[in-house]
Amino acid sequence: MIFTPEEVQRIREQSPGMESERALTEELLNLIYQNRWFKLFVPDDLNGRMTTLPDALRIFRECSRADGSFGWLVTIGAGGGFFASLMKPEVGASLFTGEKAVVAGSGAPTGTAKRVEGGYLVSGRWKYCSGAGHATMFTANCIVEPEGPERGENVEIRSFIFTPDQVRIHRDWNTFGLKGTGSHSMSVADLFVPDRMTFLFTEVHAYGDELIYRYPFIPFAQASFAAVALGIAAHFAEAARDYIRVKERKANVQRKLEEQEALLSRTESAFYSAITRSWDELVLHGSMSEADEKQVSEQCLSAVRSMLTGTFELFSLLGLSAAMEDSPVNRTWRDLQTVCQHSLLLPEE
Repeated sequence: MIFTPEEVQRIREQSPGMESERALTEELLNLIYQNRWFKLFVPDDLNGRMTTLPDALRIFRECSRADGSFGWLVTIGAGGGFFASLMKPEVGASLFTGEKAVVAGSGAPTGTAKRVEGGYLVSGRWKYCSGAGHATMFTANCIVEPEGPERGENVEIRSFIFTPDQVRIHRDWNTFGLKGTGSHSMSVADLFVPDRMTFLFTEVHAYGDELIYRYPFIPFAQASFAAVALGIAAHFAEAARDYIRVKERKANVQRKLEEQEALLSRTESAFYSAITRSWDELVLHGSMSEADEKQVSEQCLSAVRSMLTGTFELFSLLGLSAAMEDSPVNRTWRDLQTVCQHSLLLPEE
């Protein structure tokens, strides 16, 4: 546990306001800065606090148990530290060293880039940029227009770095859950981006000896998002227990709650076992086997499906009051549904 009960209560008192404002409060942003949770995967010499993946996932889980939007933004912000190894060293140093440094952006290649002297002309619009309101840098993927005889044959997807003054934020985040994440769209139009402010996921430029950067990115992201789902599911169980006690629901509802709590315990145990096993392999061998990658991905998908099924069955028994948006049990259920709609957490078949 990284929070006292009193600290959790203080965070949750701010949840309604974050939902209405669609952003974290200044108090919670300052809490993140003080603990350097945005810096969990940033090298120490860039003012980071490099953390092992198993330990970081427990932080994501606990922050998400306190509040879903809070936990999601800690997780997404920390994940941006992964890019420090892909940027040119001098660029990474200039962007990540600041106390409040944090990335927002999108992995979808919904922009285009045209090669020009010294860089690229970039245009595009990207959705779901979580934390857009407090980001100190933005990253976005673009399809680079082929040149010469290769036009139409080869497709290059390159990542581009923007500063806040270069992007336009579109306040279009209107989902029914994780409202406080401010995951708005951003756009640029004919923006010149110099070569040094671009990178490729296939090229490591610095800190190649840091183990976290050797962890395959897809299972890394899946594990991070699954930890958020587990934290929100734990909050849902707490809220449901309080709700059932006050509403004096029937014995079958109480039994369903107990089943959900037992399922959560088993699911978390299996999840952390898989993650720890994969991390131990990385420490021992410097890389992960394909079998371990597959096992981590499967465990993440299994965990979120279990949580979705269990919480839905319990939620459907709680009654009409649970349908009220200002109910904690309603908010946590909505947040969980939203997290689990991320493309990396959807079943492949």
